[in-house]
Amino acid sequence: MNFKGIDKNSPIPYYYQLEQLLRERVENGEWKPGDNLPSEAELCSTFKVSRTVVRQALNKLSQDGIVYKEKGRGTFVAKPKLQEKFIQRTYGFYQEMREKGLEVESRVLEHELVESPTRIRTLLKLTEGQKVVKTSRLRSVNKELIMFTTTYVRSDLCPGLEKEDLTNCSLYQLLWDKYKLKISYGHRTLEAVAASKYEADMLKVPRSSSLVYLESVSYLEDGTPIEYFEAWHRGDRCKFAIELVPAEEMKKRIPTHKQDSTFWFNVGSTKQKL
Repeated sequence: MNFKGIDKNSPIPYYYQLEQLLRERVENGEWKPGDNLPSEAELCSTFKVSRTVVRQALNKLSQDGIVYKEKGRGTFVAKPKLQEKFIQRTYGFYQEMREKGLEVESRVLEHELVESPTRIRTLLKLTEGQKVVKTSRLRSVNKELIMFTTTYVRSDLCPGLEKEDLTNCSLYQLLWDKYKLKISYGHRTLEAVAASKYEADMLKVPRSSSLVYLESVSYLEDGTPIEYFEAWHRGDRCKFAIELVPAEEMKKRIPTHKQDSTFWFNVGSTKQKL
């Protein structure tokens, strides 16, 4: 089996690159649930990295529930996790925080036009070779670092988006103002995870700290998927309140202003409802 290699000239840590490469094999179906991954020694040889790098990558995949380890047998692809749905407002984090009178700041780490990864291509219903705008940002509220996000937006629906400055603005508002694209609904999952070294470094928290991992696909009113994003929230500073609605009401995809969930942000020793 042919593998993409580690880019030794990239500033991205080797363990993070390897973790993404291995994850890709699972997400595109090359490795299926129950399959045995190559041994640590084989991975070291294939990617020309140290055993420490391999173990860091495998530990991250294990933490995320992508693989599991059996003593004396090796590492195996795990079955997909069960999930439960929840509702959250269809406008973005920036707008929601600002409406509550909080100061929101973003540091853009990546903002470029890239070829869509296999899983993103599937979720956004793209064909091979189609590109997306990838944006990675660190988000702060009231000067406190709260979350790290990576967003992929279909470039065919919003040409030139990669040239826009997303330092201090709402992506959803920009999509509406410039391209007349309005997020109508989405499918989101919420999961408690432990911070890997990469995420801990990004969020300036100790390794293995509790994080809340949010994954989402957003759709236009006609059902066209336009955006995929994942976000890691500091578990010690954030929590989500979930609103339950009747199944019949969900099927109708009720108007946005009624699809309301609440994001909580702890400020000092108090809690403010956002």
